[in-house]
Amino acid sequence: MVTTKKTDTALAGGSILRRRRRFGERIIESWIILAGLLSIVVLLGIIVLLFKEGMPIFLDTPPWEFLFGTRWYPVSEPPTFGIMPFFVSTFWITLVATLIAVPVGIACAAYLAEVAPDKVRETVKPIIEILAGFPSVVMGFLGLMLLSPLVRSMFNLNTGLTGLTAGIMLAMMSFPIIVSVSEDALRAVPDSFRQGSYALGATRWETIRHVSIPAALSGIAAAIMLGVGRAIGETMTVLMVAGGALAVPVSPAEPMMPMTAAIASGIGNAVRGGLQYQALFAIGLILFLITLAVNLIADRVLERQKRKFTR
Repeated sequence: MVTTKKTDTALAGGSILRRRRRFGERIIESWIILAGLLSIVVLLGIIVLLFKEGMPIFLDTPPWEFLFGTRWYPVSEPPTFGIMPFFVSTFWITLVATLIAVPVGIACAAYLAEVAPDKVRETVKPIIEILAGFPSVVMGFLGLMLLSPLVRSMFNLNTGLTGLTAGIMLAMMSFPIIVSVSEDALRAVPDSFRQGSYALGATRWETIRHVSIPAALSGIAAAIMLGVGRAIGETMTVLMVAGGALAVPVSPAEPMMPMTAAIASGIGNAVRGGLQYQALFAIGLILFLITLAVNLIADRVLERQKRKFTR
């Protein structure tokens, strides 16, 4: 009888514990679903707002003139809106930032994950992650005071406020994100992969190149997308150091104004609902579509790589 009572008590306690766990799991699942739905609602709201405020400009300015025009005169009579200078400037600055940040960031991540001793990794990685939290205005100030004179003297330019300066600063801002996420992805690769590679006679460099990086490719791709997204969407730094020229730049060594800087510098002077206001929202819409296209292309490339390495 005593044994039976103890057994019943244990079963009852286990049942209560399972109910509590299920209740807690349901709460967590509900919060996750709510967060996902909230993200979707916010994204849809942003899209609707951009379309609502930006599309009316095309009733006054034809889309091809808006996209391929080289003159931006919002206060002229009649006003002229052509965003080609902003688009080309964004391309140059993002290209410079990507060419610098991606290879250096992945190489640094590979060193921290595969080569560096534990003490070095535990010391360096927190410092890199702290750099990711630097305010963009501080980075812009550093670029204005330190990097701009250096670029001017090194390349014998009339001014150091150029797309090259902005690209270097954006590379420094994207670098911590790429390093941190890529290092986590490389560390998540099972150690058995490396041991198998060493057993077949591969060197450490060959193992990193042919085993670790391909196995962590999805995480590295995510790191690159986050870094490129940071470069495309950054505003204050490029507003301070890019130069602000409205002409179409033919090289990154020229002053320029990317799309984000054009929005930030013009929105304060735009009349709500006016043509300039609509044109700035249209720039934001195009910037959103560009970011979406980059993510879709990266996703397709990633899927091809996954199929390649799963054969």
